Amino acid sequence: MRRGYDPRAVANLMLDEADRLDIGVSHIILQKLLYFAHGIFLVRTKTPLVSGYFEAWQYGPVHPAAYKAFKQAGRGPIGLRATGQDPLTGERRQIVTPDDSHVVDLLRQVLLTYGKMPAGRLVDLSHAKDSPWEHVVAKARTEVAFGLRIPDTVIAERFRFHKVSVGLEPVSGEPVDDTPLA
Repeated sequence: MRRGYDPRAVANLMLDEADRLDIGVSHIILQKLLYFAHGIFLVRTKTPLVSGYFEAWQYGPVHPAAYKAFKQAGRGPIGLRATGQDPLTGERRQIVTPDDSHVVDLLRQVLLTYGKMPAGRLVDLSHAKDSPWEHVVAKARTEVAFGLRIPDTVIAERFRFHKVSVGLEPVSGEPVDDTPLA
């Protein structure tokens, strides 16, 4: 069973596709788009799109490795790409992006569906009742939770609860940066 692509590689590919589609993607939006792509891929194929895990942060699911790689981009549209580091020499190196046409098509679909939504709308969507994020946060209120990880099993079970709300304005406002829940 495939373990998933490097989340930074998928994020780089998503940013490349966003550039082709002329969609500006901020750091907080990238996190939500990466999560939606992962969830859709997981439900369709029963395998993860990205390796690692998502965590329930204040403004929705966040992949810590992707967060660390793009945090320096700040609040505006991301112009940089994540790089890797050679473990022997310490030199920076380019991360190879997936060349699977199904992955490229999925990222394009996610960008066309969600990419032009404001961050607040994506946060609202990620916080939907019974969604994976909401399930993990609610469970943490009554049980011990370490890091508020959102397991792929929970994503696969509960991803169907994500629904786009009706209306032009987001309910939760426009977040500018995400932080872990304390």
